[in-house]
Amino acid sequence: MAKRPDKRHDARPAHEARHPVHVTIRARRELPSLRGGPAFGALCAALAAASDQRFRLIHFSVQTDHLHLIAEASSREALIRGLQGLAGRTARAVNRCLRRHGKVWSGRYHARALATPQEVRNALVYVLLNFRKHLRSAPAVDPRSSGPWFGGWSHAPEPYPERCPVVAPRTWLAAVGWRRAGGPLDPGESPA
Repeated sequence: MAKRPDKRHDARPAHEARHPVHVTIRARRELPSLRGGPAFGALCAALAAASDQRFRLIHFSVQTDHLHLIAEASSREALIRGLQGLAGRTARAVNRCLRRHGKVWSGRYHARALATPQEVRNALVYVLLNFRKHLRSAPAVDPRSSGPWFGGWSHAPEPYPERCPVVAPRTWLAAVGWRRAGGPLDPGESPA
């Protein structure tokens, strides 16, 4: 397999607090699937501890070798620090769980600001239903995502017994605006 080129270390762009951000973090190739029981449990607990007043994790999905996140932050600095803290916290959790040492994440994270209702809705479909793309899964709510706690489905999934690992969005785009671009999400939708 060809190695993915590392992203250049250019300065991170400006961030507007009103725009949620879609983030992708890739794991190193030598790690087992992040969707496995122990690894997922460790990641979920670490993700639940990631939010604070300035950085909020509002959605996530764990794939075999990467994470998709949607976050909000009060400033560029809060976004950078929040994602650095999240990456460190999740790496320590995975290493502890797998009884290993060393790097967990491969290179830098990729972040894209979501500035319109359509962009946010597309990102929600992409993040919450990403397992349909990678694992060719049947229409359903991904149990390895924040989907079971998401209140914007066209048909409400079964209640999940565990504590919700994400926080409610505060931006208009992530809380309300995305619904204007096509209404509630259907588990049968497929990410592009």
